[in-house]
Amino acid sequence: MTNNPELDVLVIGTGAGGAPLLARLAAAGLRVLALEAGVRHRPAEMPTDEVAQAGLFWMDERLSAGKDPVGFGRNNSGRGVGGSTLHYTAYTPRAQPDDFELLKEFGQGVDWPLSYADLEPYYDEVEQFLGVSGPSEYPWGPPRQRPYPHPALPLNGAALLMEQAAQQSGIRTSAAANAALSRPQEQEGYGLRPACSNRGFCQAGCSTGAKASLDVTYLALAEARGATIWEGAQVTKLLMKGGRVSGAEFVRGGKTQTLHARQVVLAAGAIETPRLLLLSGVGNSSEQVGRNFMAHVGVQVWGLVDDDLRPYKGIPGGLISEDFHRIPGLVGGYLLQSLGVMPVTYATQYARGTGKWGAALSEHLSQYNHVAGINVLGECLPYAGNFLELSSELDERGLPKPLIHFSFGENEHRMAKHAETVMRDLWAKIGAREVWALPRAAHTIGTARMGHDPSSNVVDAFGRSHDTPGLWICDNSTFPSSLSVNPGLTQMALSLRTADALIAELKA
Repeated sequence: MTNNPELDVLVIGTGAGGAPLLARLAAAGLRVLALEAGVRHRPAEMPTDEVAQAGLFWMDERLSAGKDPVGFGRNNSGRGVGGSTLHYTAYTPRAQPDDFELLKEFGQGVDWPLSYADLEPYYDEVEQFLGVSGPSEYPWGPPRQRPYPHPALPLNGAALLMEQAAQQSGIRTSAAANAALSRPQEQEGYGLRPACSNRGFCQAGCSTGAKASLDVTYLALAEARGATIWEGAQVTKLLMKGGRVSGAEFVRGGKTQTLHARQVVLAAGAIETPRLLLLSGVGNSSEQVGRNFMAHVGVQVWGLVDDDLRPYKGIPGGLISEDFHRIPGLVGGYLLQSLGVMPVTYATQYARGTGKWGAALSEHLSQYNHVAGINVLGECLPYAGNFLELSSELDERGLPKPLIHFSFGENEHRMAKHAETVMRDLWAKIGAREVWALPRAAHTIGTARMGHDPSSNVVDAFGRSHDTPGLWICDNSTFPSSLSVNPGLTQMALSLRTADALIAELKA
């Protein structure tokens, strides 16, 4: 079946890359449609139940290899109208100016083809639109042009303990920026979003709309402005005509269909985007599609305390420190953040991280209400040996599964060791017991890198394909470096920037 709605732009994916762009294009009067592999999860239908909300995650099998194979599924991507923002913790720190110039600063890594100044107005715009709650003063980075629209959210139990320990250690902390409302906000296209009720199940989907997942923010606005979203549409191939990308083939309702458009924006994430490019044989004259895969150093440290914390309550990442943004002898650095945790998630992590089972596991989990955590997000350099390729193993659609090779380098191992020492010391300061660490990698980044040189990059500084007319890429696959912060806010800022460039090109 073929559909030809004479679209200006076809967007593949509705997460942090696709959603802001979709709203911007619709506001400009363009005919736009987005294809989303997942379904629509309405807030009121989201139960406070981790198991019941398994549908929020991209659970198709992805194959992992390397010395530090990355865990996928619940860890790293989303499936549904809103993408990973349906289950992100709404933690939205900005990158710092030097994050974009690792090569210039350290002689390692890759510099971005844009600067903090290029993104700053978009950071401002996204924060205001989402209704980010944050501190009135923040100790790190350049002065803000605009204050956060809402006061910071209250700190949960783990955050208060981390704050106490950090004060004893001389480490500066601040309430974190979170895209969850500390007071109600009227949201254009959606209606009134209430203040956060501190139910704490952000990673299982927000049932009230207080968290700024993109279904209740940019996607609601996009549809109000005339955009169309087709859910349950799994794209299997990009289509070419006359030497340019002209549309996409997808499966919806068990039927294979096609859509055509003047321009196509691929915003499927750092795994599905390169996979689709490789399946289609598109956009890879640089031979860099799938290369330069990165994942943040994400080690966590947990302990038991006397306080009854109820760790499922409150925004999970309430307190931050960027005092370790630069560490002597290492390339880059990391941020510290407090951790709340849901019970099934913690039980799974504890069993996997410690190897405990049976009576010992049950005894520890009976103390769940006394669990406190801290974790880091640390810089990860791009290495030639970390890449995505198509495997010989096929999925249920008969397509090759993605195979991701990943190993931390010496810099990441030393960073993880430094961070674990710092976090263990913090928990020792407040008398935590049964302290244990969970080595992990977080986020998927960098498999369709942006840069000025077409021979070593997939897209330019605006996400425009270097070698394939009609193709744009707008997700964290384009990141040249991992940044030592959560990628969500930066990706939304990039999305608006790409949209402005695309509008200018279409209207030229």
